[in-house]
Amino acid sequence: MIELVPAIDIIDGKCVRLTKGDYNNKTIYEESPVDMAARFESLGYSRLHVVDLDGAKSKHVVNIETLRKITEKTRLKVDFGGGVKSDDDIKKVFDNGASMVTVGSVAVTHKKMFTDWLNCFGADRIILGADVRNGRISINGWKEDTEEDIVSFLKYYVMAGVKNVLCTDISKDGTLSGPAVSLYKTILSSFPTINLIASGGVSCVEDIKKLDKEGLHSVVFGKAIYEGRINIETLKSELTENENINLE
Repeated sequence: MIELVPAIDIIDGKCVRLTKGDYNNKTIYEESPVDMAARFESLGYSRLHVVDLDGAKSKHVVNIETLRKITEKTRLKVDFGGGVKSDDDIKKVFDNGASMVTVGSVAVTHKKMFTDWLNCFGADRIILGADVRNGRISINGWKEDTEEDIVSFLKYYVMAGVKNVLCTDISKDGTLSGPAVSLYKTILSSFPTINLIASGGVSCVEDIKKLDKEGLHSVVFGKAIYEGRINIETLKSELTENENINLE
């Protein structure tokens, strides 16, 4: 069953959304991240994806206080990413209440460190961030494209024991143009046993249904909520016709 995971992206302690990862193309929303998280919980969601955009840009975790407040004031299972570059960063994130950590850049630049974290914290608590632009992995807040293609990248880490993969097609992120269904089909055809989490481009309930049909484990979506394309208060009833949708 596909799991719905609302997203909160943070800059300067505020909820924001970028378009294609461009820090110069951002929208700041009124809700504080803590209040927004509490709202998601009150509506029956149990999972939350939090991205520290300041951390991704600064190459170290920045918005740790916001993470702490969210995990203290809600019971949400939070997966946190952005700026997790060192042993100190990942320890700090877990110590401040995150249930899972999403790691992308380190998996490219320091493979031993990533596999050490995988072995230390367990595959259930580590999400491999696979951010893709033109079929290649992008790192450091999507500012640097590598030569590593998505399939070879995933093959290495699936063999190392990775179970959870969050894949964002950067060209779709924040565009509300629909998710990268063909990309996810390609990934699942090669790695059918992973928990593949879709991110980027979700604009409506039909997009979520398409992803569910293709066998995605979870879907992360944010801008569609903040722009009013998906009404999180009525989403459950809108999806009742599809028994495979899982909010909890």
